[in-house]
Amino acid sequence: MNVQIQTVRFDADAKLIDHVNKRVQKLSTFYDKIVQVEIFLKLDQLAHHVKDKIAEIRVNVPRHSFFVKHESKSFEESFDLAFDSLVNQIKRKKEKNLH
Repeated sequence: MNVQIQTVRFDADAKLIDHVNKRVQKLSTFYDKIVQVEIFLKLDQLAHHVKDKIAEIRVNVPRHSFFVKHESKSFEESFDLAFDSLVNQIKRKKEKNLH
């Protein structure tokens, strides 16, 4: 499983990267054929809004890819919400394939 973490408009601290890596390693327990995981952590800087933290996760598996995006006031929260949505998508797809 190839994991890429990209940050846009900011530099992530080690604690955030560790948090993301620990969660991503759990993906293989839900689906064992994951080829690649791309994570984008973005700082949305609109002049008239509070800066929102956006997490996007794309997971590539053979013949399919999953994509989720969440935004909130912290990167950890955005990533966790996106990760939970992603796990649900993977579980649904896996159940659908079994039937």
